[in-house]
Amino acid sequence: MTTHATLSPTAPAAATGLPSGARRTAARKAALHWIAVHALGIAAALFFVLPFVFVFLTAVMSDNQALTRDLWPRTWEWGNFGTVWDTPGFLTWWRNTLLYAGLGTVLTVVSSTPVAYALAKFRFRGRNLSMMLVISTMMLPPQVVIVPMYLFWAKQLHLSGTLWPLIIPMAFGDAFTIFLLRQFLLTIPKEYTDAARVDGCGELRTMLRVVLPMAKPAIAAVALFQFFYCWNDYFGPQIYASENPAAWTLSYGLESFKGAHHTNWNLTMAATVLVMAPVIVVFFFAQKAFIEGVTLTGVKG
Repeated sequence: MTTHATLSPTAPAAATGLPSGARRTAARKAALHWIAVHALGIAAALFFVLPFVFVFLTAVMSDNQALTRDLWPRTWEWGNFGTVWDTPGFLTWWRNTLLYAGLGTVLTVVSSTPVAYALAKFRFRGRNLSMMLVISTMMLPPQVVIVPMYLFWAKQLHLSGTLWPLIIPMAFGDAFTIFLLRQFLLTIPKEYTDAARVDGCGELRTMLRVVLPMAKPAIAAVALFQFFYCWNDYFGPQIYASENPAAWTLSYGLESFKGAHHTNWNLTMAATVLVMAPVIVVFFFAQKAFIEGVTLTGVKG
């Protein structure tokens, strides 16, 4: 025999097992928690965004207003960006930076991927020792070896005054890139590579056709890391290219620009915006792949 109970309007309250006063207290605590979390998030966002807003607003001010305490432009001087762009040498710095960042990123990814694949998927004696050696090179500050490296590139190969001493070594792999790629490749199940070998694929074809398509997020992440590093690099161009203004990059040329326009803060800030803009645009369009690659990398040791 089946009985049908009639639910009263107070049934949901009874089902919760809490009186109405306790429910209101819980709802109030949840609302306060939501407000506190979002307030902290907004504060953190403002902490990072406001410096960029200040730089941009100063970049579109006039010369006289840029030296005052006014935070909002009286007139929007968009011509400041054109003045900076037409500065002698600025376009050359831009081209050099694109060459350094673009070619350096491609060489680093292409040379590091096979090494990471071998360390992740091959079983050979000394594999762990090889990985430890790769990681140990990350702990060596570049300032320690800069003197012998400079003597080698300048005295032996006569490449001082160019960016090639910075670009050529990237064709031999990067320890940080190898480490991140290897950690991601470890998460790819072995069954995929075994199936490819059964179908007659060699190691190179297995890596190119099976593993790399699955590793696109990690490759995108390390490529962005390397691009940002090259774009913002100041130490390397200062050491190798400082004697030749035709080989300067934006990071090093910006220092010279600031020295020549130290009283024109609006032009200095406009130059800073032009230097930062490509990095911000690249990250904005590639942030999904970047975050996915960083999140998935390193989940397996």
